[in-house]
Amino acid sequence: MKFIHHISGRGLIVYANDIIMSGLAFAIAIYLRLGDDTLLYAMEPMVQAGVSFMVISAVVFFFSGLYRGVWRYASMNDLMAITRAVSVAILVFLLIMFLWSRFLHIPRSVIPITWFVLMALLGGPRFFYRLIKDRRFDLVSENGGNNRIAVLLAGAGDGAELFIRTLKRTPNASYQAVGIVSESPGRVGRQIHGVEVIGSIDDIAGAVKKLRAVGIKPQRLVLTRDDLNGAQIRSLLDQADEMGMTLARIPKVTDFKSGVADKADVKPVAVEDLLGRPQTALDRDAMAALIGGKRVLVTGAGGSIGSELVRQVSALKPAEIMLLDNSELALYTIDREVMEQWPDVARVSVIADVRHADRIGRIFARFSPDLVFHAAALKHVPMVEANIVEGTTTNVNGTVTIADTCVQCGVKTMVLISTDKAVNPTSIMGATKRIGESYCQALDLQRAEGEGTRFVTVRFGNVLGSTGSVVPLFQRQLANGGPLTVTHKDMTRYFMTVGEAVELVLQASALGTPQGSDGNGKIFVLDMGEPIRIMDLAEQMIRLAGLKPGKDIKIDIVGTRPGEKLFEEIFHGAEPPVATESPGLLLAAPRAGNLDDLRPALKELAEACRNDDLEAIFAVIQRLVPEYHMEPASDAKTAAGSLKKEATAR
Repeated sequence: MKFIHHISGRGLIVYANDIIMSGLAFAIAIYLRLGDDTLLYAMEPMVQAGVSFMVISAVVFFFSGLYRGVWRYASMNDLMAITRAVSVAILVFLLIMFLWSRFLHIPRSVIPITWFVLMALLGGPRFFYRLIKDRRFDLVSENGGNNRIAVLLAGAGDGAELFIRTLKRTPNASYQAVGIVSESPGRVGRQIHGVEVIGSIDDIAGAVKKLRAVGIKPQRLVLTRDDLNGAQIRSLLDQADEMGMTLARIPKVTDFKSGVADKADVKPVAVEDLLGRPQTALDRDAMAALIGGKRVLVTGAGGSIGSELVRQVSALKPAEIMLLDNSELALYTIDREVMEQWPDVARVSVIADVRHADRIGRIFARFSPDLVFHAAALKHVPMVEANIVEGTTTNVNGTVTIADTCVQCGVKTMVLISTDKAVNPTSIMGATKRIGESYCQALDLQRAEGEGTRFVTVRFGNVLGSTGSVVPLFQRQLANGGPLTVTHKDMTRYFMTVGEAVELVLQASALGTPQGSDGNGKIFVLDMGEPIRIMDLAEQMIRLAGLKPGKDIKIDIVGTRPGEKLFEEIFHGAEPPVATESPGLLLAAPRAGNLDDLRPALKELAEACRNDDLEAIFAVIQRLVPEYHMEPASDAKTAAGSLKKEATAR
């Protein structure tokens, strides 16, 4: 790479410092050589020589490339650059002094002494600065290779430095960093371990053109930061795709160990990265106070949300945790994980069905939970449409059973996990979840101030990677060579990672406890960000796999399924949102029915389910959820036929 002939920003300060250090080094060398006899020599020639050395150093340093490196990442390359610059300055000074005065006024031994002193004055502060910042430094040098994959690094921070350093320590590394694009314009033109920051992260095309102009063709854009949000990563994916590069990311910074020649590798960008948002600040102390030392019960503990709840609750040191699920395999899996990851947490694992009131009552009486998370539900929209009785019995009767048992057993707080499909529902799943919300809201509104069970309802959208969600479906279809099936080109959904969803559930639960400041009967709604077009998601997943949508992998439009909406809502028109003190959480104003009206209707609904009376089930649901407008003609046979058609299309 050619030297730059401009210095800006912090580089100017460092440049001025180095010029001063050159003059100081010459003065120190004179004193070290002459000691107290310094004053016996003619001062004017020595001052002239010192000024000359500073001028020579200023010119040499300016053109030496010393100010392209980042002090934070001082390395062997920087040490070599300092050595070259100081050596050139000394040699030029030696030649000029010889021609000028034949060293009549200055001892010749001052020259090598000045070299050593100036090396210390220039190199010492740089490596000391790195030592203070990182509490360690490793001297790494260039480690060439001709058969490596050329990668362009996105981000000029710690992740890039660690990755480059690991590459240079790895003899048979698969990758070669050929350039860096930075989020900070001030670092453009500088270097990290000899790799130049050649452009801005917003102009990948410009950076690639610069590299191609010197015969370098990067094949992959590698993310080196963990805090990029979904919009930024989607933009980088678009830019990389336009330049014929694939997108990848380095392992997390914590995966690198100082002093260990770890294998330098990259991993694919996950769809979670594309859809993620900046990390929400959470009140960890409030969450720890909610869980710590409490007896916690999680229904649906083996499911996507339930299992993540179990993990995060276990990490907050409950007195005991009960895992309840009706799937033996799912329960065994999460029970085993808790045993291995949190062996000190007392746990009880129970196979049970939330619809069996007597069984649930005995379990609660024996365990005496302080806090209950109700995550058990049937949630796959077409499957519930094909199994209306089971869906209604689980999502309504099961929720009523858990809620009533919480009241009877004196549980302090029950948290209901709900869904955005409960807003203006067009499916049985959404309508039954809305009825569960209404019942828990009504119970919370009737409780005496500070007494009885507190009911907290948390509503959010699709969880990435959960069972039955679109992402695992697309992944399977990609693995089979396509096509990817999208029900409608304009369909949108809200997405959230399971970890983020559960963190905000715990945050909402802490706000909703009796010590919290928020009112009764309200629903906590997680801020889901902007909805994502499913068609865009399908195309992005294909491109993440290094393929071209429509060319390498087809996308088929198969038509909407029973109960599906083109777009989801997180608030009903009668639920004006209210801000909370916690970022990422909103409150929906109460929209609950009266318990005196709800309970008879719920008994009627339970009786209709026992009799397999679909018309009676639809009639009660329509009465309890007036905004639900599906017709009874959408019965089990119709939905089952649609499922069969969908399976054939896939």
